[in-house]
Amino acid sequence: MDNSIFLAEFWGWYLIVFFSLIIINTKRIKQMLDYVKDEKFLLLFSFIAIIIGLINIIIHNVWSSDWRVIITLFGWSALFKGILFFSFPGFAKNKVMKFSTKCLPYILILLFFMGLFLLNKVYNYIIY
Repeated sequence: MDNSIFLAEFWGWYLIVFFSLIIINTKRIKQMLDYVKDEKFLLLFSFIAIIIGLINIIIHNVWSSDWRVIITLFGWSALFKGILFFSFPGFAKNKVMKFSTKCLPYILILLFFMGLFLLNKVYNYIIY
């Protein structure tokens, strides 16, 4: 299977499942924001984000002018987020708390539709 298709399927399903569960159980948003305040959680999160970002970049570092660049950007953003949270936890906590209260609903909707878009690229649901 092509790496782009595999990772589009992975990220698409991840985004759909994760953000659907958050929309169904909105208490999880507050719990996740409370976890960001904990240094131990940030350390674990940064390790996981760095690993996922590196694996994504090593497998798929495609800078093209089509939909595949979304997968590459997910990998790079995970890597940078992991490095930021590991290197500057205080700064990262403050930015997440300020950013999440203003923009979180819009980001959830955007990522949900991005998941639908990626799954459409894999399964060709919509023909256009």
